[in-house]
Amino acid sequence: MKVYKFGGASIKDADSIKNVANILQQEGTNNCLLVVSAMGKMTNAFENIVNAYFDDEQKIQETILFVTNFHSEIAQNLFPENHKTHQEITILLGKIVGFLAQNKSKDYDYLYDQIVCYGELLATTILSSYLNHVGIENTWKDVRTLIKTDSIFRDATVNWEETEQQINSQIDSSKLTIVQGFLGGDSKGNTTTLGREGSDYTAGIFAYCLNADKVTIWKDVQGVLNADPRVFQETQLLEQISYEETIEMAFYGASVIHPKTIQPLQSKEIPLFVRSFINPDLKGTKISRGVAINPHIPCFIVKKNQVFISISTLDFSFMVEDNISHIFKLLHQYQLRVNLIQNSAISFSVCVDNKFNHFDAFYDSIKSSFKVSFVKEVDLYTVRHFTNETLNTIDQLGKSLITQINKETAQIVVKQN
Repeated sequence: MKVYKFGGASIKDADSIKNVANILQQEGTNNCLLVVSAMGKMTNAFENIVNAYFDDEQKIQETILFVTNFHSEIAQNLFPENHKTHQEITILLGKIVGFLAQNKSKDYDYLYDQIVCYGELLATTILSSYLNHVGIENTWKDVRTLIKTDSIFRDATVNWEETEQQINSQIDSSKLTIVQGFLGGDSKGNTTTLGREGSDYTAGIFAYCLNADKVTIWKDVQGVLNADPRVFQETQLLEQISYEETIEMAFYGASVIHPKTIQPLQSKEIPLFVRSFINPDLKGTKISRGVAINPHIPCFIVKKNQVFISISTLDFSFMVEDNISHIFKLLHQYQLRVNLIQNSAISFSVCVDNKFNHFDAFYDSIKSSFKVSFVKEVDLYTVRHFTNETLNTIDQLGKSLITQINKETAQIVVKQN
């Protein structure tokens, strides 16, 4: 059993979809399950629909028209005029309009999941239809009936027992099956999502439940690199990484692998390969039990648009367990993910990810109890297996607000010049 994950960049247009078909013909389609993301940058486009619904209703039609034209154009380049896929696309897009017309909820996260999911539903519908069209038989499945979760919208937790039962009862592992990444479903029939970039995690869930032999994530890079090529000019391929090292890198925010992906794979020692859909003949990177990292070189991870927060007591007394416990409770309540912690006798500093835009509410709730200062739009650089030379390179990028170093990892919060 093989699990393949194809992200948005791999199916961004008609030619890319044809390339996926070529890869499948080369690699083989028996005993295979595909996890597929929304096409190109379509998740952003569906987010624009949600934002228009809340902020500017006059733009709703414009944002829906954009995603309609995008998917229709791809379908026109793949199928004849009378092909059933054109109607299937129209039906799916019509469901968005219908939902928005009937919706009564003002919960942004709930609405987000109910709308953004159509990116994956449309992508898998088009890909599945095209593969069948060119003779690659497959079965399309709605992942919301397979991966069952709680009702924490935009960051749902998987119900593993029910999910494993549903997957094993509905998936024929001897054939080619296509499912959506990123999505799940709660007990009330609502769509949930597993967190942004959660399609990698979806692949890990299916591999675990189906006892897969391997998982392959197809990317637009040759494998896992020691740094993001969009940020650093010189990068190097990592040929082998252990589960433990990958979890460390994912925890600190490495964008190639979703933080939750490795855990289910490690528990059953299922190897993960990261390969290039541009050059599928390349071996890529293998993540498995064994050598920690090969070659052993510094690895750079960057998390942008962070908020650096310094907190101290109003009377300059010690920051003790009760203070810190209260602060963490509020950070959790306002969904501010902590990426760095440093404390002294009278202060407590954190660097947080404000992806849900709840920082201002957090600040309003804490400012009466503590003295709080903060800097928005900072970058957090994490260097695994650092050297003094690499640290000097980071220092030159801007003003360093805080540096934290342990045996293998250095973290530096930088405000760009």
